[in-house]
Amino acid sequence: MADKPSKPVSASAIEKHVYKVFPNDMNSHDTVFGGMIMAKCDRLALVVAERHSAHVCVTAAVDSIHFRAPAKGNDTLLFSLSLNRSWGSSMEIGARVEAENSYTGDTRHILSAFFTFVALDEHDSPVEVPDVVPETEEQRRRFKNAQIRREGRLATRKQLSSADGKSPD
Repeated sequence: MADKPSKPVSASAIEKHVYKVFPNDMNSHDTVFGGMIMAKCDRLALVVAERHSAHVCVTAAVDSIHFRAPAKGNDTLLFSLSLNRSWGSSMEIGARVEAENSYTGDTRHILSAFFTFVALDEHDSPVEVPDVVPETEEQRRRFKNAQIRREGRLATRKQLSSADGKSPD
């Protein structure tokens, strides 16, 4: 039997995708609307998932979204996303967003999140994806932590299912 294909993290990663903040991106607090940042993360995570799997992918879960600091008008947002780990047909993509002051170059970490995507075949059935090969110590740490998060997601699903006898919403 042939070995399962694998790809390095760098083959699908997005580093420092640039988005300039404009007035229409602001909320009533005069900071960048968090939903806009989340939507951009989801779209970019999709690109990472499809590059890795070479298949159409769909968002299966989003968890651990942490807004660490606000972004403000005149900031430039820098989106970095990479595949943390894959299992069967699913993949976890980590997102990190920084706000950069375009005039000084100062950056601050404003958001971290984890997206789970599932790859689909031409019949919309889940299809196996390549393994991911971490290349750096940081990628190996994220690879290990992704398994811990996955076990937590599965345990929560099981607890919710057994609590009321229904599948979780």
